Amino acid sequence: MSHILAIDVGNSRLKWALVGTRGTLAQGAVPNAEIGSLAVRDWQSMARPARAIGVNVAGEAARVRVEGQLARWRLPVEWIVPSAQACGVRNGYASPALLGADRWASLVAARQRLLDSGPPRPAVVVNAGTAVTVDALDEQGVFRGGLILPNMRLMLRTLAENTSALKVPAGRYADFPVNTADALYTGALRAVCGAIELSRAKLPHEGRPAMCFLAGGAAADLAPHLTAPLELVDNLVLEGVLVLAEA
Repeated sequence: MSHILAIDVGNSRLKWALVGTRGTLAQGAVPNAEIGSLAVRDWQSMARPARAIGVNVAGEAARVRVEGQLARWRLPVEWIVPSAQACGVRNGYASPALLGADRWASLVAARQRLLDSGPPRPAVVVNAGTAVTVDALDEQGVFRGGLILPNMRLMLRTLAENTSALKVPAGRYADFPVNTADALYTGALRAVCGAIELSRAKLPHEGRPAMCFLAGGAAADLAPHLTAPLELVDNLVLEGVLVLAEA
């Protein structure tokens, strides 16, 4: 495999990895506000990749900035657009191309992991970033649909901004909170975990409970409160980008 630069432009951060025949050669992440510095900082001494391929959910301005950083190599970016079917995944979205490209890449990565580990089982694919997405994948690789909800930080910020009496310090998780700060934090966390577990419970399965693939900045906070089987994945979107690149 020639060197491939995989890119994931999320709502708040850009994550990237340079991958070759021997695996990952370099990787990093920057806030979206710092995309314009990639060429002179992170990528300055990096050899020219053979391809650049990625997903972008941050809009047109972010796309233009990323492409500008690759201009010195005269390397176009292959931006992934979800299709009706790819890499063993059938896209059940009402309009397949309107599914978020990051969600599509994550589903492809999850399916590949399931196929590599033995007989496939159903799975929920969770990306816990600025928004939390919970996508359902059945045993046959059909994407059944999914949820989008705010992350815990956004839930707490919304409560603080709209309820003056709830401007309290950051709380911690407790099974039965006995102060307002912990009640807020625990409520937000359980809201996200409840959405994940309910989606998982509704997936048909043949005696094997659905796997949960969990990625994103809040994954470590959620994991202890979710049931097995569970897999934390550092860069599920980038994994999917690379699977799609090879396909």
